[in-house]
Amino acid sequence: MKPTAVLLALLAGILAGCAESITKQEFAPNMYEDHPLTILVLPPINKSTAADAKEYYTTTVAEPLTNMGYYVFPMEVVNEVLKQEGMFDTETMFNVPPQKFKEYFGADAVMYVTILEWNTTYLVTSGSVNVKIACELKSTTTGEVLWFYDDRVSVSTTGESGGQTGLAGLLVQVATTAIKTAATDYVPLASRANQTILFAMPFGKYHKEYEKDRGMKIEKKKQPTAEQGKK
Repeated sequence: MKPTAVLLALLAGILAGCAESITKQEFAPNMYEDHPLTILVLPPINKSTAADAKEYYTTTVAEPLTNMGYYVFPMEVVNEVLKQEGMFDTETMFNVPPQKFKEYFGADAVMYVTILEWNTTYLVTSGSVNVKIACELKSTTTGEVLWFYDDRVSVSTTGESGGQTGLAGLLVQVATTAIKTAATDYVPLASRANQTILFAMPFGKYHKEYEKDRGMKIEKKKQPTAEQGKK
C-alpha cells in the first residue's frame, strides 16, 4: 500500500473512533454485487457561490478514483459527448436515467458530484477556506445507488501578529490574515476531500486490495435525499 493510502487508512481509523463506524461491506453492499469496472464522472452541480468551482474541481477527481482501481472516462470526452446529446446543463444530467450513460459510453457506473461549499470565511483578524464535496455512484444497469459519501476540508488562514502587541500587532494580524486567505489554493483542499471520500469506496478490480476490504471500517454517512441533489 502506498504511503498516502496508509496515512488515509490511519485517518479513517481515527475518525472511526470519533464517529459511528461501519464496514465497507455493510455500507455499500451493492458495490460488491455489481462490481463496476468503469466509471463516468458527470460535471458537478455547484451549490457554492464560487462560479469557477466546477472547473477547478474536475481537475482533482480522476487521479484518486483511478488509484482506487477503476477506469475513469476522460472528462474532456465525456463533456463533448454530452454536448452532442444536447446535455449542456449539469442539473439536467442529474435527471437522466443512469442507464442512458451505459448507452452513450458503455460505463458500468456513473458518479454524481455536488459541490456544497467552496468558500472563504473572513472575519478581519481570522479566516478560513472551506471545501465540501458529496459524491453518489449509481449503476448504469439497475439504476440503483451503489455508494455515496461526503467530506469537508477547512484550513485556517488566521494570521499572526508577528510578535507585536497593541494596535500595531492587530494591524499586522489583519494584513497577514487577508494575505493568507487570498493566497490559499482551493484545488489542494478539493484533492484532500476527494482522497478521504474515495478511500471510503470499495477498491476496484485494478487495485491489489480488490475484494479484500470488505471488513475495513469507515465513518458511517447518511444517504442524501433526491430533493437535496436537485436543490
